[in-house]
Amino acid sequence: KSIFSKSFYDFPARDFQDDRDDDPDILVPAIPEDTPHIPYKPPRRSDDEILARSREYYELMAERRTVRSFSPEPIPQEVLDNLIKTAGTSPSGAHTEPWTFVVVQDQEMKAAIREIVEEEEELNYNKRMSRQWVTDLKPFATKPLKPYLSDAPALVLVFRQTHSWRDDGKKRMHYYSEISTAIAAGILLAAIHYCGLVALTSTPLNCNARLRDLLSRPLNERLELLLPVGRPHEETTIPDLHRKTLEEIMVKI
Repeated sequence: KSIFSKSFYDFPARDFQDDRDDDPDILVPAIPEDTPHIPYKPPRRSDDEILARSREYYELMAERRTVRSFSPEPIPQEVLDNLIKTAGTSPSGAHTEPWTFVVVQDQEMKAAIREIVEEEEELNYNKRMSRQWVTDLKPFATKPLKPYLSDAPALVLVFRQTHSWRDDGKKRMHYYSEISTAIAAGILLAAIHYCGLVALTSTPLNCNARLRDLLSRPLNERLELLLPVGRPHEETTIPDLHRKTLEEIMVKI
Protein backbone atom coordinates (compact mmCIF):
# COMPACT_ATOMS: atom_id res chain seq x y z
CA LYS A 1 0.00 0.00 0.00
CA SER A 2 1.33 3.42 -0.93
CA ILE A 3 2.34 5.66 1.97
CA PHE A 4 1.41 8.74 -0.06
CA SER A 5 -1.95 10.44 0.28
CA LYS A 6 -4.08 10.43 -2.85
CA SER A 7 -4.21 14.20 -2.60
CA PHE A 8 -0.64 14.30 -3.88
CA TYR A 9 -1.48 12.84 -7.25
CA ASP A 10 -5.22 12.45 -7.69
CA PHE A 11 -5.72 15.57 -9.81
CA PRO A 12 -7.63 15.24 -13.09
CA ALA A 13 -5.12 15.51 -15.90
CA ARG A 14 -7.26 18.14 -17.60
CA ASP A 15 -6.62 20.51 -14.70
CA PHE A 16 -3.14 21.07 -16.08
CA GLN A 17 -3.88 20.87 -19.81
CA ASP A 18 -4.77 23.40 -22.45
CA ASP A 19 -7.08 22.60 -25.36
CA ARG A 20 -4.21 23.46 -27.70
CA ASP A 21 -1.53 21.34 -26.01
CA ASP A 22 -0.66 19.65 -29.30
CA ASP A 23 0.10 22.94 -31.05
CA PRO A 24 3.92 23.23 -31.26
CA ASP A 25 3.62 27.03 -31.10
CA ILE A 26 2.05 26.69 -27.64
CA LEU A 27 4.65 24.30 -26.22
CA VAL A 28 7.13 26.85 -24.93
CA PRO A 29 8.56 26.41 -21.40
CA ALA A 30 7.59 28.94 -18.78
CA ILE A 31 11.27 29.89 -18.52
CA PRO A 32 13.86 29.51 -21.32
CA GLU A 33 14.65 25.88 -22.05
CA ASP A 34 18.37 26.68 -22.17
CA THR A 35 18.37 28.20 -18.67
CA PRO A 36 21.82 27.32 -17.30
CA HIS A 37 22.23 25.27 -14.14
CA ILE A 38 24.83 26.86 -11.87
CA PRO A 39 26.63 25.54 -8.76
CA TYR A 40 24.79 25.96 -5.48
CA LYS A 41 27.00 25.81 -2.41
CA PRO A 42 25.37 27.29 0.69
CA PRO A 43 27.49 27.37 3.86
CA ARG A 44 27.96 23.90 5.29
CA ARG A 45 27.25 24.06 9.02
CA SER A 46 28.08 21.55 11.74
CA ASP A 47 25.41 19.55 13.54
CA ASP A 48 25.88 21.71 16.62
CA GLU A 49 25.37 24.88 14.61
CA ILE A 50 22.25 23.73 12.79
CA LEU A 51 20.82 22.51 16.10
CA ALA A 52 21.45 25.88 17.73
CA ARG A 53 19.99 27.74 14.75
CA SER A 54 16.92 25.50 14.67
CA ARG A 55 16.26 26.15 18.36
CA GLU A 56 16.82 29.88 17.97
CA TYR A 57 14.42 30.12 15.04
CA TYR A 58 11.77 28.03 16.76
CA GLU A 59 11.94 30.17 19.89
CA LEU A 60 11.58 33.30 17.77
CA MET A 61 8.63 31.99 15.77
CA ALA A 62 6.93 30.59 18.88
CA GLU A 63 6.46 34.22 19.93
CA ARG A 64 4.52 35.06 16.76
CA ARG A 65 0.88 35.89 17.40
CA THR A 66 -2.03 37.28 15.43
CA VAL A 67 -3.18 40.66 16.70
CA ARG A 68 -6.24 42.79 15.96
CA SER A 69 -5.12 46.09 17.44
CA PHE A 70 -2.43 48.13 15.70
CA SER A 71 -0.45 51.27 16.35
CA PRO A 72 -0.82 53.76 13.47
CA GLU A 73 2.94 54.42 13.55
CA PRO A 74 4.14 54.21 9.93
CA ILE A 75 6.47 51.51 8.63
CA PRO A 76 9.56 52.58 6.65
CA GLN A 77 9.03 51.92 2.95
CA GLU A 78 12.26 49.96 2.67
CA VAL A 79 11.02 47.55 5.34
CA LEU A 80 7.86 46.87 3.33
CA ASP A 81 9.95 46.45 0.18
CA ASN A 82 12.18 43.91 1.92
CA LEU A 83 9.19 41.98 3.26
CA ILE A 84 7.71 41.61 -0.21
CA LYS A 85 11.08 40.72 -1.73
CA THR A 86 11.41 38.01 0.91
CA ALA A 87 7.97 36.62 0.09
CA GLY A 88 9.03 36.59 -3.55
CA THR A 89 11.82 34.12 -2.78
CA SER A 90 9.20 31.40 -2.30
CA PRO A 91 9.26 28.29 -4.50
CA SER A 92 6.52 27.89 -7.11
CA GLY A 93 5.30 25.35 -9.64
CA ALA A 94 7.49 25.53 -12.77
CA HIS A 95 8.87 28.82 -11.39
CA THR A 96 5.72 30.64 -12.47
CA GLU A 97 5.71 32.83 -9.32
CA PRO A 98 1.89 33.16 -9.34
CA TRP A 99 1.51 35.98 -6.82
CA THR A 100 0.94 39.71 -6.60
CA PHE A 101 1.34 41.61 -3.34
CA VAL A 102 -0.61 44.87 -3.20
CA VAL A 103 0.67 47.11 -0.40
CA VAL A 104 -1.81 49.81 0.64
CA GLN A 105 -0.74 52.72 2.83
CA ASP A 106 -3.07 55.41 1.49
CA GLN A 107 -5.61 56.20 4.21
CA GLU A 108 -8.52 56.78 1.83
CA MET A 109 -7.90 53.47 0.11
CA LYS A 110 -7.66 51.66 3.45
CA ALA A 111 -10.99 53.21 4.43
CA ALA A 112 -12.55 52.04 1.16
CA ILE A 113 -11.23 48.51 1.72
CA ARG A 114 -12.62 48.52 5.25
CA GLU A 115 -16.04 49.65 4.03
CA ILE A 116 -16.25 46.79 1.52
CA VAL A 117 -15.05 44.17 4.00
CA GLU A 118 -17.43 45.32 6.75
CA GLU A 119 -20.41 45.31 4.38
CA GLU A 120 -19.66 41.74 3.32
CA GLU A 121 -18.84 40.62 6.86
CA GLU A 122 -22.21 41.85 8.10
CA LEU A 123 -23.83 39.49 5.60
CA ASN A 124 -21.34 36.72 6.36
CA TYR A 125 -21.98 36.75 10.10
CA ASN A 126 -25.75 37.09 9.81
CA LYS A 127 -26.59 35.01 6.74
CA ARG A 128 -23.74 33.18 5.04
CA MET A 129 -21.69 31.60 7.83
CA SER A 130 -22.98 28.60 9.74
CA ARG A 131 -23.94 29.02 13.39
CA GLN A 132 -21.11 26.67 14.35
CA TRP A 133 -18.61 28.82 12.47
CA VAL A 134 -19.78 31.97 14.24
CA THR A 135 -19.71 30.12 17.56
CA ASP A 136 -16.14 28.95 16.98
CA LEU A 137 -15.07 32.57 16.54
CA LYS A 138 -16.49 33.76 19.86
CA PRO A 139 -13.29 33.17 21.89
CA PHE A 140 -11.54 35.58 19.53
CA ALA A 141 -14.19 38.31 19.91
CA THR A 142 -14.35 38.84 16.16
CA LYS A 143 -17.15 40.95 14.73
CA PRO A 144 -18.18 42.41 11.37
CA LEU A 145 -16.48 45.68 12.33
CA LYS A 146 -12.81 45.69 11.30
CA PRO A 147 -11.14 48.85 12.68
CA TYR A 148 -7.69 47.36 12.15
CA LEU A 149 -8.15 47.77 8.39
CA SER A 150 -7.90 51.53 8.76
CA ASP A 151 -5.74 51.62 11.91
CA ALA A 152 -2.82 49.51 10.67
CA PRO A 153 -0.20 51.56 8.79
CA ALA A 154 -0.11 49.07 5.91
CA LEU A 155 -2.33 46.44 4.36
CA VAL A 156 -0.80 43.68 2.26
CA LEU A 157 -3.30 42.01 -0.05
CA VAL A 158 -2.02 38.70 -1.40
CA PHE A 159 -3.42 37.86 -4.82
CA ARG A 160 -3.02 34.51 -6.57
CA GLN A 161 -2.60 34.53 -10.33
CA THR A 162 -4.57 31.67 -11.88
CA HIS A 163 -2.57 32.16 -15.08
CA SER A 164 -0.59 34.87 -16.85
CA TRP A 165 0.30 35.86 -20.39
CA ARG A 166 3.43 35.27 -22.42
CA ASP A 167 5.16 38.06 -24.30
CA ASP A 168 3.54 36.76 -27.50
CA GLY A 169 0.07 37.13 -25.97
CA LYS A 170 -0.53 33.42 -25.43
CA LYS A 171 -1.79 32.10 -22.10
CA ARG A 172 0.83 30.92 -19.63
CA MET A 173 -0.34 28.15 -17.32
CA HIS A 174 0.28 28.37 -13.58
CA TYR A 175 0.62 25.06 -11.76
CA TYR A 176 -0.22 24.57 -8.08
CA SER A 177 -0.86 28.29 -7.78
CA GLU A 178 -2.81 27.86 -4.52
CA ILE A 179 0.00 25.96 -2.81
CA SER A 180 2.69 28.25 -4.22
CA THR A 181 0.92 31.39 -3.04
CA ALA A 182 0.23 29.87 0.38
CA ILE A 183 3.93 29.09 0.83
CA ALA A 184 4.82 32.66 -0.16
CA ALA A 185 2.32 33.99 2.38
CA GLY A 186 3.89 31.82 5.09
CA ILE A 187 7.34 33.16 4.29
CA LEU A 188 5.90 36.69 4.38
CA LEU A 189 4.40 36.12 7.84
CA ALA A 190 7.72 34.78 9.13
CA ALA A 191 9.55 37.81 7.73
CA ILE A 192 7.04 40.20 9.32
CA HIS A 193 7.60 38.61 12.71
CA TYR A 194 11.37 38.38 12.27
CA CYS A 195 11.72 42.14 11.74
CA GLY A 196 9.64 42.95 14.83
CA LEU A 197 6.24 43.68 13.33
CA VAL A 198 2.89 41.94 13.72
CA ALA A 199 0.12 40.96 11.33
CA LEU A 200 -3.41 39.63 11.19
CA THR A 201 -4.15 36.79 8.77
CA SER A 202 -7.59 37.61 7.42
CA THR A 203 -9.42 35.95 4.56
CA PRO A 204 -12.16 38.38 3.53
CA LEU A 205 -15.08 36.16 2.58
CA ASN A 206 -16.99 37.15 -0.58
CA CYS A 207 -14.83 40.27 -1.07
CA ASN A 208 -12.64 39.07 -3.93
CA ALA A 209 -14.40 40.73 -6.87
CA ARG A 210 -15.08 44.06 -5.16
CA LEU A 211 -11.57 44.44 -3.78
CA ARG A 212 -10.01 43.31 -7.05
CA ASP A 213 -11.97 46.00 -8.88
CA LEU A 214 -11.17 48.63 -6.25
CA LEU A 215 -7.45 47.93 -6.61
CA SER A 216 -7.61 47.65 -10.43
CA ARG A 217 -6.32 44.10 -10.47
CA PRO A 218 -6.90 41.89 -13.55
CA LEU A 219 -9.43 39.07 -13.74
CA ASN A 220 -6.73 36.39 -13.57
CA GLU A 221 -5.94 37.41 -9.98
CA ARG A 222 -7.84 36.17 -6.95
CA LEU A 223 -7.54 37.62 -3.45
CA GLU A 224 -6.32 34.99 -0.99
CA LEU A 225 -5.25 36.97 2.09
CA LEU A 226 -5.55 40.46 3.51
CA LEU A 227 -2.80 41.19 6.03
CA PRO A 228 -2.85 44.31 8.20
CA VAL A 229 0.80 44.89 9.15
CA GLY A 230 2.40 47.15 11.73
CA ARG A 231 3.40 47.45 15.36
CA PRO A 232 0.98 46.27 18.04
CA HIS A 233 -1.04 48.90 19.86
CA GLU A 234 0.29 49.49 23.38
CA GLU A 235 -2.95 48.08 24.80
CA THR A 236 -3.05 45.02 22.55
CA THR A 237 -4.25 41.79 24.12
CA ILE A 238 -4.28 38.29 22.69
CA PRO A 239 -6.16 35.13 23.69
CA ASP A 240 -4.14 32.80 25.91
CA LEU A 241 -3.89 30.01 23.36
CA HIS A 242 -1.72 26.91 23.50
CA ARG A 243 -0.34 25.24 20.40
CA LYS A 244 -0.38 21.51 19.79
CA THR A 245 2.61 19.60 21.08
CA LEU A 246 5.24 18.09 18.81
CA GLU A 247 3.78 14.64 19.50
CA GLU A 248 0.40 15.82 18.22
CA ILE A 249 1.66 17.24 14.93
CA MET A 250 4.63 15.04 13.99
CA VAL A 251 4.61 11.44 12.79
CA LYS A 252 7.98 9.68 12.71
CA ILE A 253 8.41 6.80 10.29
